[in-house]
Amino acid sequence: PIHLRVTGEIPAGAAPDPEHVVEAGGAIRIMTGAPMPPGADAVVRFEETDEFAHPSNRNGRAGQDIGVTRAAKPWDNVRAAGEDIHRGSLVLVKGSILRAAALGLLASVNRSTVSVYRQPRVAVLSTGNEVVDLDEQLRPGKIRNSNGYTLAAMVADAGGIPISLGIAPDDLSSLTSKLAQAREESIDLILTSGGVSLGDYDMVKDALQAEGQIALWQVRMKPGKPLAFGHIQETPLLGLPGNPVAAAVSFLQFGRPAIRKMLGHERLTLATIQATLTHPVNNRGRRRHYVRAHFESNGLGGYSVRAIGDQGAGVLSSLAQSNGLLVIPEEVDEAGAGMVCEVQLLPGAFD
Repeated sequence: PIHLRVTGEIPAGAAPDPEHVVEAGGAIRIMTGAPMPPGADAVVRFEETDEFAHPSNRNGRAGQDIGVTRAAKPWDNVRAAGEDIHRGSLVLVKGSILRAAALGLLASVNRSTVSVYRQPRVAVLSTGNEVVDLDEQLRPGKIRNSNGYTLAAMVADAGGIPISLGIAPDDLSSLTSKLAQAREESIDLILTSGGVSLGDYDMVKDALQAEGQIALWQVRMKPGKPLAFGHIQETPLLGLPGNPVAAAVSFLQFGRPAIRKMLGHERLTLATIQATLTHPVNNRGRRRHYVRAHFESNGLGGYSVRAIGDQGAGVLSSLAQSNGLLVIPEEVDEAGAGMVCEVQLLPGAFD
């Protein structure tokens, strides 16, 4: 080894000392994170010296010699000041998501606050005389309010703040009262489920006509053909179907992008992959079909996909078992085995 005379020590956090100058044949003991002293152009790690050769009398202290066992190249183990973010460079672009690394990056440049998009407050309202909440007695003809909880969780996953408005029975005055409550709570988007079909008791469209305006109320898709969109005064309202899967799929296609738009995201829709269908899937009705499905690696660098369970609009269990939505275009009557199809990735698909 090459022996150098140790003339001082610089701990992490110490300010540069003018007396700490490295001259020919000399070295200064330095800790990770400490500033480089004048005259030094490389750092040798402790394990590349003979510091521990004599445990009872450790080498490398000031006034002692240290043996270096590996030749050092200029700027070995040195981090240049400003190597992460150069002066005048952009730290984070507009629209960046403030995940863990971004927050740490802001802290490193001493930014305790930044301007962000406010999380939208999204009202969730279930409608229907047949709908009862959890823990209420389930009498004949009644169903649980699964939509309220499904949609609230989807709103939160999209980045919004769900505000439950509970359940409105099928009468115009009750529904109007709930919509007025939404306005009082400074809601940015109202989601309703049920009441958007052509039945005698489907009141959401009537409420929109009375309190605001309707933009559209049918979409060529399944599940989820009945749909309403409009405004209650200045607040947008998205009226989703009452069937649980139809409500969830419609939210993913229309509600989630709206929330992400409010949050300033550039990519609004679900991420997609291309996957090879393992079994044929029928598409009667000439509507765009969002099929509950499970995709997986095919071992060849791609993916295969298959439909999962019963595809009825009220069968929520098959959606719970899915990690994607297989998209069959409206012009395709049957997607055959071997066909390469688009698959929308459900949130958490790769968890």
